[in-house]
Order: sequence, then structure tokens, then C-alpha cells
Amino acid sequence: MSVGGALRRWVGLERKSRSLSITDARDAGTWGRILGFGESASGKTVTVDAAMQIATVWACVRLLSETIATLPLVVYRREDNDSRVVARDHPLSTLLRVSPDGEHTAVEFVEGLVLSLCLNGNSYAEKVRSANGRLVSLQPMMFDRTSVRRNEAGALEYRYNDPVERRTRLLREEDVFHVRGFGNAGYLGLSPIAFARQTLGASIAADEAAGKLFANGTRPSGVLEVSQVLKAEQRKDLRENIVAPLAGSQNAGGVFVLEGGMKFTPISLNPDDAQLLETRRWHVEEICRWFMVPPILVGHAAQGQTMWGSGVEQINLGWLSTGLRNWLNRIEAAILLRLFQPGERGRYYAEFNIDGLLRADSKTRTDLLARRVQNGLMNRNEARRLDNLPPYEGGDAYTVQSNLMPIDLLGKVAVQPTEKPIGGQDGVHQEQ
Repeated sequence: MSVGGALRRWVGLERKSRSLSITDARDAGTWGRILGFGESASGKTVTVDAAMQIATVWACVRLLSETIATLPLVVYRREDNDSRVVARDHPLSTLLRVSPDGEHTAVEFVEGLVLSLCLNGNSYAEKVRSANGRLVSLQPMMFDRTSVRRNEAGALEYRYNDPVERRTRLLREEDVFHVRGFGNAGYLGLSPIAFARQTLGASIAADEAAGKLFANGTRPSGVLEVSQVLKAEQRKDLRENIVAPLAGSQNAGGVFVLEGGMKFTPISLNPDDAQLLETRRWHVEEICRWFMVPPILVGHAAQGQTMWGSGVEQINLGWLSTGLRNWLNRIEAAILLRLFQPGERGRYYAEFNIDGLLRADSKTRTDLLARRVQNGLMNRNEARRLDNLPPYEGGDAYTVQSNLMPIDLLGKVAVQPTEKPIGGQDGVHQEQ
């Protein structure tokens, strides 16, 4: 089984003919019928595959999934003094760092998880335990084969149509790692693709219109004027021998050979006049709103805006705090609630390391680390570790700027007075 195929099946991309609904059609809510999901007002049916063929959707989903997947996911343990240390000995640490399911790498697993969240609003994985109850694996569950409902006791049940065992299995809530996207505090997240079907349908229609425009040589049409009424056979011959050979972008720039007083009058209508390009540009920004991604991060710069510069750095920081952070917090909260044992939740937790996203240019970063070291906020080995440099003996001492002495000796070590030569106006030293 290829990694690409496994990820496609996980997020529900394998069944091309199936229109995506917020939940599976078998779910009690039947959100698809409530929203009228499927065909949009533009007449285009929005499916997962159709949505992913829109360049902006692909770019937004890829940016979110790859960015989050490449962030280190670290398990920490809180100490009694409120500090924290990396809990490398915790079983979940190895699971999340190496391979959650034994088939995909940790990066591929999280990438598929976020991809499913972006497209479906939910992501599922079955928790596999050893004989002593220890969590040993997280097996991805295909979205379009999973339905969720509450039983008579009020507990959640997950019905999974297992493609391997070829039967429907009933899983308890404690047996499923379920990450929910944005929603109304119910037991299912809402699908961005389902709710954005009108925007996506209009974008698909605009893309098709642009394609037809280029198929006709970038001009919608022209007029051949003749001095007499043509017979049906003459019209057919005209289309086949004059119009057809010059259709298509590969034949652009061809020369008409006209006979019998024919005159060609082009219709000077281009994409700008028809506002087609402006419509497609607006669709890029509209789709980015659904995913809370700044358009410039998917290669769409507004008029007068450059792709690079100091302003982009601030956009990145803004996206981290208002867009990306929401996804990170959802995944971290789901791990805390559904992967750690109840007795561990007060001491252990998982967190994405976002230092790489916050890293500034080399000069700014060096100045920042220097100030932290000089003011006792971190020691030299901690600063070196951030740049993947090895520690050195004595580098664990915290120092401050008063002769850079150890912070625990501040006030105990006498400061040596600075010797100054005593001299007259001519600079010659004199005795006191």
C-alpha cells in the first residue's frame, strides 16, 4: 500500500463519485440534506476531488497540513517546581515522534490528520492497545467509512466499515482518537468544504470558463461577414476549413484566407473586459478566508504588495496567532484528552514546538539570544541547543551583565575597581 494511497483513503479521496457531506450520510444529523450539500448555485457539484483541483484549496490545505506536520510534537512532564522537561521515557513520546501506526512516519501521520480536518472537519484513528492496556498504535480510520452517534446511554459510538476485515465494527469512544475541527461544541466538527460549496462551485465554474476561453484562442468569438446568405453545406464547409483549423491556443496567430468578399471582424472582448481575471482573483481571496490563510502565503499578492519583505514577516506572525494556532491547540487538546491516561493529564501533555516558525533573521536572532544570556534568562548551553550546537563544560551557569558572573553569586563577588591613570592636561601621570 503506497503512502499516497493510504492518505487518500484516510481523508475520503478514494471514492471519486461521492459528494462530501459534513458527516457521513448514515449519521443522525444528516447535515448534507440540511445544507443542500452537493450541487452549488453555479450548477457545479462540489466533491472532495473537485475541491482539491482548485489551486487555492490545494495550496491552503497543503500549507496547513505540511506546516503542522513538520513541527516537532513533543511530550513534556511538569516538575514540582512548575518547570517542564521532555518526557522521552513516556511511551506516547516515541509513538508520536517515530510512527503512530507503524506504517507512516510521524510527519505523514499528522499530515493526513490535518488534511482530513481541512476537508472533512473530523479525523479518526483507532487506538490499539497491548495486553496490559498500553497504547501501542494509532490506526487511521477512513472518513467516508466512519459514522458517529450517541447510544441510549449517552455515550458516543463509532461504526467503522473496515475495508480490511470487510465488516462493520462498533468502537467505543475510548477506543477512538477523534480530532474535531471547528464546530458548535457538538460531537462532530464542521466541514469547510461542505459549507464553502457555493464559493467553491463558483470557482470551479470560473476555471472552466477560463479554460473554454483559451480553447477558443483567448478570444470568445469573431464574426465572418459575407455578402449573401450561405447554404447549410456552405456553412459546414466554412466551419471545417476556416474556423476549425484556427481554433485553440496552439493555433493562435494563424492567418485567415478569405474568399468571395468575406470579411472577418473580431469581437474585442478579453478576460479583463469580461472581469474574468478579477473574478478568479477574488475567488482566491474568498477561499483563503474559509481556511484562515493569508493569500500571500499561497502565492497571491494583493495589488501593490510584494511577495517578500518585512511586512510578510508580520503576516506570518499574525497567521500563527490567529489561524495556525487554532489548529495546533485542537490537536494538542485532543491528545491530552484522548491519548493520555486520566491520571497522567495533570503532569504530562503534548505540545508543538513552534520555535522554527518564530525564528527571525540571523542578526535579530543572535541579538535576541545574546540579550537572554546576558540577562540570565537562559544559559549558554540552552542558547547553543537552539542552533543545534553541542554543549560545553561550564555553559550551564546562568550569568548577568555585572562582569557576567554566575547569577547565584550576584552581590557576593566584589567588583574590581577600574584603574584610571591620573594625569594633567598634558597627559603626564602625577602622584597623589
